[in-house]
Amino acid sequence: MQIGIFTVGDVTTDPTNGTTPSEHERIKATVEIAKKAEEVGLDVFATGEHHNPPFVPSSPTTTLAYIGAQTEKIILSTSTTLITTNDPVKIAEDYATLQHLVDGRMDLMLGRGNTAPVYPWFGKDISKAVELTIENYQLLRKLWSEPVVNWEGKFRTPLQGYTSTPAPLDGVAPFVWHGSIRTPEVAELAAFYGDGYFANNIFWPKEHYIRLINFYRQRYAHYGHGTAEQAIVGLGGQFFMRKNSQDAVNEFRPYFDNAPVYGHGPSLEDFSSQTPLTVGSPQQVLERTLEFADYFGDYQRQLFLVDHAGLPLKTVLEQLDLLGEILPTMRAEFDARRPANVPDAPTHAARVAARDAALSEEVSA
Repeated sequence: MQIGIFTVGDVTTDPTNGTTPSEHERIKATVEIAKKAEEVGLDVFATGEHHNPPFVPSSPTTTLAYIGAQTEKIILSTSTTLITTNDPVKIAEDYATLQHLVDGRMDLMLGRGNTAPVYPWFGKDISKAVELTIENYQLLRKLWSEPVVNWEGKFRTPLQGYTSTPAPLDGVAPFVWHGSIRTPEVAELAAFYGDGYFANNIFWPKEHYIRLINFYRQRYAHYGHGTAEQAIVGLGGQFFMRKNSQDAVNEFRPYFDNAPVYGHGPSLEDFSSQTPLTVGSPQQVLERTLEFADYFGDYQRQLFLVDHAGLPLKTVLEQLDLLGEILPTMRAEFDARRPANVPDAPTHAARVAARDAALSEEVSA
């Protein structure tokens, strides 16, 4: 099990004192949060991609490369790389470069994005989002796997005799997760290629994500990548912790009530009961998180959203310290319950070793 955090990079006013961080402050805070995540022993730090206010992470690879130079172990990822509005040629180049710079400790999560105005800004039609996703990903795979690409599709200029540089590190492309909130076609795409599927389990009741994840698992097995239980699944989550649960509720309530996404909607209590948001003690967060596998099956990656809704950097770093305290138990409990036939979370080193072992078997045969 890989356990980590992700950020959406929102610039939000702190409702308790009316202060709003500058874009500069928010970007620099993101780096400090990632470094703290490694310090407390987390496995993954992921950033989103947005091209509109109030968000700042418009260039994930720049941010991740900068973080990579200041960290040693943590896997660097994205919580969305926009496969619809980005050119797959540029995705291939940028993320292969990042892969080399951080010696393979990276992967990426592809998604369609949910901000409608972004599509025309990049010359795309949102009504074609699913078609763009499928075609662009097919091209991205070719760019990472074939030394010379001849390609023609519906949405971009054809390629003739094109070579993407740099080639992936060790000849193994970055691992791809496909992130989705509601789209079965994305789960189908992940299953077809044997990629990971990430259900951003933060807004809706568990029944919604159970349906999507079960569909992905069934299709993964259908395409011959393994059993349904061996499919590679990731989940989102949210928490706010204090040693005393009522202190957590009292402190987080104004942030929840004014959050850009769910503020001025359901009460904190209703939202916590209907979604995975957990506001309470570290033990409550631990117990609630361990329940996820009861609903969704054994899975490989758990990412939490902790730095949003105007929470100050000091508070976010305190949250990571608290997560670090329960992290060994959380990891041990997940590992203890996982059956032997369920694979580990993918890493670059493991995928290179698997590729080499397969080649060795071919030679000996």
